[in-house]
Formats: sequence, C-alpha cells, structure tokens
Amino acid sequence: MEKLALWFNEIVHALQQPIYWWQLLALSLAALLASLANRKLQQLLAAQDNFAAGLRHLALRSIQRILWPLSALLLLLSIKAVFEWYSLPIQLLEVAVPILLALGLIRLSIYILRKAFTVSPLLKSSENFLVGIIWFAVLLHLAGWLPLVLEMLDSAALTLGETRITILSVLKLILMIALAFTIAIWLAELINKRLMQSASISPSMRVGFAKFSKFLLITLAFLIALNAVGINLSSLAVFGGALGVGLGFGLQRIASNFISGFILVLDRSIKPGDVITVGDKFGWVEQLNARYVVVRNREGVDTLIPNENLITSEVINWSYADPNVRVIIKVQISYEDDPEQAMALMLDCAFASPRVLQEPIPTVRLMEFADSGIELQLRVWIADLENGTGAVKSDINLAIWRAFKKHNITIPYPQRDLHIKSGWPLPTKPEQD
Repeated sequence: MEKLALWFNEIVHALQQPIYWWQLLALSLAALLASLANRKLQQLLAAQDNFAAGLRHLALRSIQRILWPLSALLLLLSIKAVFEWYSLPIQLLEVAVPILLALGLIRLSIYILRKAFTVSPLLKSSENFLVGIIWFAVLLHLAGWLPLVLEMLDSAALTLGETRITILSVLKLILMIALAFTIAIWLAELINKRLMQSASISPSMRVGFAKFSKFLLITLAFLIALNAVGINLSSLAVFGGALGVGLGFGLQRIASNFISGFILVLDRSIKPGDVITVGDKFGWVEQLNARYVVVRNREGVDTLIPNENLITSEVINWSYADPNVRVIIKVQISYEDDPEQAMALMLDCAFASPRVLQEPIPTVRLMEFADSGIELQLRVWIADLENGTGAVKSDINLAIWRAFKKHNITIPYPQRDLHIKSGWPLPTKPEQD
C-alpha cells in the first residue's frame, strides 16, 4: 500500500506541471482527429468490403481493426516531431507511441487468431475484451507499473492447509488454461480439416479420428496448464474419484452417449450423408457429434438423436450398403379394361421422372383382384432417397393419368353392390273395437 500511495503521489505531482498539460492536450488532439478520420475511412472500407471476398476481404477487415491506432500513431508522430523542433518535453509522447503501436498489433493478432477458428458468437463478442486485457497489461509494462501491480496481486492470498492461493496464481492458471485450450482447439480443427480433405479415409473414420484427436488434445492441454502453474497432478486422484462417483449416480447417460458416439464412428454403421429411420424419425445424417446425431428431414427440421438410442434401438439405414431404393406406384383399373395394355402403358411412363434409374430396370406387376378393380404396381429404382419420393411419384402418376385418359382406361371409384333378398314386412293395421 505504501508503494501504491507513492505511485499515486508521483502522478499527482506530474499533473501539476504545465509541461505535461501540453503533452496531454496533444494526445487528446491526436485521439480526436484519429477518431474523425477513422469514421470516414471506415465507411469507405465498409463499402469496398461488400464486394470483396477471400484474401481481399481478410485484408480489408484487418485494416479496419488497426485503422484507429494507426491513424492516431501517425498524428502523434507528427506532433512529436513538432515538439522536438521547438525543444518541448516529450516524455508522455514517447510512452504513448509504443502503446498505440502495441494496441494495433494486438488487435490485428487477435483478429487473425479468430479467423483461424470456427466463427462463433462467443468468440466474436470476446475479441474486444481480450484486446482490452492484453493492451492493459502491455500499458502497465511500458509505464513500468507492471511489477507493482503483480506484487499487489500476489500479496492478496488465501492459505488452505499447505497451499497458498493468491489472485496472481489464479490469474496465471486461467491464462495458461485459456492459452493451452486455444492451441489445442486450433490443432484439432487443423487436423479435422486435413482429415475431411482426405479421400482415402471413410467419412465415419474421419469423424472418429477428429473426435479422438480433439478429446486427446484438450485433455493434454488441461494437464499441461495445471503442471505449468505448479499444481501437482497426483492431487487429481481425488478429482478422478469424485468424477467416477458422479458418473455412477447422475452422469451415466452422458457418459453412455459419449462412448456410443465413438462406437458409431468406429464400426461405420452410420456415417454423414446416410439416410436413416429411427422410430418415426426419417432423414439423412448431417453431423455425428460427441453426444448426439443430427438428422434432417425433408421439411428442413433437424432432430437431435442421442447416440445411445442409435446403439440400443433398431435403426433402418437406407443407404448402408447400396444407395438404390425401390419406389412402388400403385394403380387400379376397371375390370372391363385390358390389364396387359395398362401394364404396357405404365411401363412407358416409368421414366417420366429423370431420377428413375435405368438399372435395375422398371417392372410392372399385377398384384390382386381387389373389390373395386385390378391392382397394378409399377416398381422403379432411385439413388437419391434423401431428396424424397414425392416428386418421383407425382411425375409418374401424372404421366399414367394422361396415358390412361388417351387410351380410355378407367381408374374405378370405390364401389359396393347391395342386394336386397327380401322386403321388410308391412305393419299390420290395428284392430278396432
């Protein structure tokens, strides 16, 4: 506290001298002019960014990040040259120049680091916070106040048994974990991109290797961070025992889904792009995640199915070994029509949809003599069930309707014949007294 009071008194004494007021005025003027110039230039860059893509977009966004500190730095250097020309003091200006330079480099580095990861709202919103924290630490270092602040943080301590916990040690632990996790996630995403570009590895194995590498790297990052701040890893035995008890009581479903996710990708029973049916849910697999599988149906609705359900329940995989699926179109004709002619017309209409395959060839079968008419079935094959069967059936049914109309083949209505074998007895006339 004595050092803090002495430091505060030095600042008050410096502010009472006129030579520092001129420098503060110059700094304020540079900041104001830089803000005005930054507003105009940001509008011009935003208009250019609307038509940019790729590296040009990245370059424009990077310039936008460093525009204010760069313009303020240029103005400050000009003001500093004027002060030197008139032999005026420039102590504050000399401190402000590296501070602005550090701010620009930090903002640029954080932006490039963010572009290296998958974009998320949390990462976007935390960019300015991270820049502020790092820049504040650099500011303290350049001003020579960082050792005093670190000493103050280390003096605020809490002793638990033989362990001394300080604010500085907690901040170091958070910083090391954040740094280790950042590197681990970056390496995991790099490995994932490389795996997804590999044509020699099956899609399910790519997902499996990506999940395993991410889990392994994050675990190693956590252990390295704990070891770096001086925490004995043998003390984690208590944490491991508590985790085992938690899994046994309340987290067994989470652990089951996590392990089931690895089983799914290793046995290659389900992979991204497969068309599956689980219970009454039909769709194609979009993602295989650690806890659940994302299945999208024809309405564009994503269903999150826990991995455990795919292991313990019956799953229909329409594209497991062969993507070809047979589609059946049922039609009835009147008993007065020629079924062979109708079957030939239906066969001619099989390729009314461009999605129908040439092999296996379409076939027509007479299935039964129903109550209302003769039931015929046209059987065709398609290879893209994920696009649905409604469009295929609609095109073929419309073509059959036109062909039947042209050749006077009747599609019968449902009908019933009612035969009355005898009439109801007439009521007798009551007798009169």
